Amino acid sequence: MCRNIRTLHNFEPAASDDEVHAAALQYVRKIAGTTKPSKANQEAFDRAVAEIAHITGHLLEDLVSAAPPKNREEEAAKARARAIASGRYSAA
Repeated sequence: MCRNIRTLHNFEPAASDDEVHAAALQYVRKIAGTTKPSKANQEAFDRAVAEIAHITGHLLEDLVSAAPPKNREEEAAKARARAIASGRYSAA
């Protein structure tokens, strides 16, 4: 599950609220050990996702970098090339 969490810092344009929420959701799923909580745990699960997304947004706003912002398309192409080179991905 956590392999789906991507770096969100230092991209242009900045990470969207949806990207931050998706990362928080993946994190909570990993910690909870489930992709779908029971009805009894749904409120706690949703609250954790919201709080983690909120604090992640603050973190991303506060981080500084001397490096130039990265381009999402270029980074995705590099990741695909690494996956192909390692045999984990086929360009079919």
